[in-house]
Amino acid sequence: MKDREHAKESRAGQNRRPGAVYQGAFEAVIALLIAVGLGYWLDGYFETAPWLLLLGAAIGFASFTVRLMRLGRWVKGEDSGDSAETDESE
Repeated sequence: MKDREHAKESRAGQNRRPGAVYQGAFEAVIALLIAVGLGYWLDGYFETAPWLLLLGAAIGFASFTVRLMRLGRWVKGEDSGDSAETDESE
């Protein structure tokens, strides 16, 4: 009985995976656009062109990269922060 419940939960998680992947990619692109847009706006406000735009692009690209790395780990099935936990019941 428990095996059926586990298989059902596993299938439900796999059905949600494509949507979550698109959401993660969308979040990565939006983070980049927001950082670049904010840098562009701050350059106009402080008249420091193009320095804050470049800084925004660097921060946005770093955020984009980190988000996609986490997404890649999640798709492969690796846990990002819980890898230190082990099953000691055996």
